[in-house]
Amino acid sequence: MCGAVRFTVRDVPTGFGACNCDMCRRWSGGRWMGVHVARKNLTITGEDAIKTYRSSPWAERAFCGTCGSNLWYRLTEGPDADSVSISVGMLNETDDMKLTHEYYTDRNTGAYDFPEDRIQMTEAEVIAMFAPTEEGEPT
Repeated sequence: MCGAVRFTVRDVPTGFGACNCDMCRRWSGGRWMGVHVARKNLTITGEDAIKTYRSSPWAERAFCGTCGSNLWYRLTEGPDADSVSISVGMLNETDDMKLTHEYYTDRNTGAYDFPEDRIQMTEAEVIAMFAPTEEGEPT
């Protein structure tokens, strides 16, 4: 979000996963939706701003030490320890991506399901409602 950490990813898979575990929900504010990429395919600038938190005996979560943005989830043990799960929302090109797997489905509360009768607003509608005008008041 602040730009202190930037990264480029090569060979991004088109399939991504969603996790409903308690830790991911607390960390992301909802389901964690991430795509696993090999660490060797990740080029990072601003590594000095990266902070990590060991969230379980087998995993850690990385975040920006400047603005607090979530960066990735990484298994520290096992065959996938050389990969990270990057938030799908951090990627620029996601049009061809599809949700292919879901973890901890028994922990899904349904609180994150989108109901059919929800209010849906476009970017322009949200900006018109909340963005300040020149006088500092919403339009």
